[in-house]
Amino acid sequence: MYRPAANVVDDETGWQILAANRAGHLITADAGSLDATFLPFLVDIDGGRVLAHFARANPQWRTADGARGLLIASGPDAYISPSFYATKAETGKVVPTWNYTVVHAHGILRVHDDTEWLRDQVDRLTDLNERPREVPWAITDAPADYIDRNLKAIVGVELVVDRLEAKRKLSQNRSDEDIAGVVAGLAVGLATERAVAMDMRDPAARTAR
Repeated sequence: MYRPAANVVDDETGWQILAANRAGHLITADAGSLDATFLPFLVDIDGGRVLAHFARANPQWRTADGARGLLIASGPDAYISPSFYATKAETGKVVPTWNYTVVHAHGILRVHDDTEWLRDQVDRLTDLNERPREVPWAITDAPADYIDRNLKAIVGVELVVDRLEAKRKLSQNRSDEDIAGVVAGLAVGLATERAVAMDMRDPAARTAR
């Protein structure tokens, strides 16, 4: 990943960003071609692992075991108009750009075609995403034989991460006045734009390493 010094995020924060995303694109290479699947996932920060599952009908899992994989997870992103910058009125020397947060997790893949591993992964993944709801759904709410049949239709995958690269491009190269203009412009935009503005208001998010 290309990461200018001002945009580099330390590994500890990178893991936290990854865990907060909860889904991303898992990319593998086989026989000179690339495959990618968007997967919801669990993150085991202490173990340095990402846990997910494929649909059994997805052929990507068949060549994944022992192979290298790249998981890409993105945070909020937004187009940045030159009209946001104070510099536009001063010199006119401004161009559009894009602000974003992204994490690349590299590592070795392990395939788990085991019912109990899958049951635990699905149970924990469901709990993670249902927990904020007023009345959370659990896999035990469905008939046991129905869950068993669905578990047979998926295959587990584990990414053992050996390199994590995280990046926040949040106008760190601009003046305080330009940053304030970007925040103000995004704050009245779409939900994703407002989310980027919120990240930009956090001094820690704009600080390298």
